[in-house]
Amino acid sequence: MELLKIRGITEKRAAELKKLGVTDGASLVRHFPRAYLDMTNRISVREVFHNDMALLACRLVSVEPVRRTSRLKTVRAWLEQDGVTFPAVWFHMPYLAQRLKEGEYLFYGRVQNRYGQVSLVNPSFEPLGSVARLKGIVPVYPLRGSLTQRVVRDAVQAALAVEPLQTLIPAELVKKYALMPLKTAFYAVHAPKTHEEARAGAERIALEEYFTLLSAFKLVKGDRSEARRNRYTVTERDVAQFEKRFPFPFTAGQQAAVRAVFENVTGPVRMNRLLQGDVGSGKTAVALTGIFMALKSGFQAAYLSPTEVLAAQNYALLKKIFPEYRVGYLAGGSTAKEKRALKAALADGEIDVLCGTHAVLKEDVRFSSLAFCVCDEQHRFGVAQRNILSEKGDMPDILVMSATPIPRTLSLVFYGDLDVTTIPDKPLDRQPISTAVVPAYKYDDMLEYVRGETKKGRQAYFVCAKIEDDEGEVTSVTEL
Repeated sequence: MELLKIRGITEKRAAELKKLGVTDGASLVRHFPRAYLDMTNRISVREVFHNDMALLACRLVSVEPVRRTSRLKTVRAWLEQDGVTFPAVWFHMPYLAQRLKEGEYLFYGRVQNRYGQVSLVNPSFEPLGSVARLKGIVPVYPLRGSLTQRVVRDAVQAALAVEPLQTLIPAELVKKYALMPLKTAFYAVHAPKTHEEARAGAERIALEEYFTLLSAFKLVKGDRSEARRNRYTVTERDVAQFEKRFPFPFTAGQQAAVRAVFENVTGPVRMNRLLQGDVGSGKTAVALTGIFMALKSGFQAAYLSPTEVLAAQNYALLKKIFPEYRVGYLAGGSTAKEKRALKAALADGEIDVLCGTHAVLKEDVRFSSLAFCVCDEQHRFGVAQRNILSEKGDMPDILVMSATPIPRTLSLVFYGDLDVTTIPDKPLDRQPISTAVVPAYKYDDMLEYVRGETKKGRQAYFVCAKIEDDEGEVTSVTEL
């Protein structure tokens, strides 16, 4: 439904809501609270701490005249609770001076408690006898422009009353798992009676979104599953023998990843797989094992790296691991003569594995029987680059690697056309990482400790949020 057709939303408010990404009724009910205020817990002014958000039942004693300066209009009222008198201050709201009358009120706001003097800053309030707004669990929404919490709350409630909210989950699944009705879940999030109800509603909405996302990407993957063209002849025994070339035993995570790749390349469907794992988890060893499966079956393979430094390192590793195969190297820094000779040998099938950078993607780089491609550091290569690499062979298998931990939902968004394999463990001889938080008052002691460690021949490095100085508060490398 259009925003202007929802009760209480004017053209001005619709324009402000659009700044928040709210363009219609459906997006308005999905403008979820960023937090909740518990208005059921009234406390004594004697128990509050500095910077607390507090709900106080007080008697308003008096209101001072509005103080006006060139840039500021201030309203100050004096409140009393249990014999303690303290001020409440509102900035840029001079009209409140007319609304505040002597009597009993319920105030909710941030407490300033400096040197024993308590004050409230810009609190919300209502007469104690008619607390309509300040009760229960109150949602707090992200705001922009002149929008207020009350305006957004009223708009969301109006949208909930008219917006159709129907689940996409089949009725039999809703019944089987006793799922909360979707509309009830939205009311639970926007107007909860308890924190538990808000959490239950949020989980139900998240489940709906996750189900929709999974269904969409199932359709995407279904369309992209392609029948295998290259028939691998490698056996599990061959793979087990190859793993002995490495100076370490494969971890359980590596073995599971190798098994997934083997089942892919010997199965009926072409492989498109994302291999993720922390630095040092052994992704490269898995990728080399996959390359071996192609080479052992009589095909060519390609190993794509994002930089020449990494490509050179991988080239040296490939030559070491595959001494019986011919390994080529192609990067932007190669001479024209080297490139011509390598491209000719590659097209004639005289090179088994090609290692290189983006130069491998050039149109004049041709393979004779490319069947397996590895893309290192996947975030440096997009779908277009993967497609170009795929076109250089007869539907080759693709293995892309990433050291960036990607939650399952995000991996579906970014790599919906890929199967995802994660190596969760580290090599057995990996030294454990110890993390410590050093308080500011021990900063000099920390520097002294680092100085002592470097004198022993060890190394240290500092990570800063920026390189050069500016007027901000973040320490730069230059300043450090």
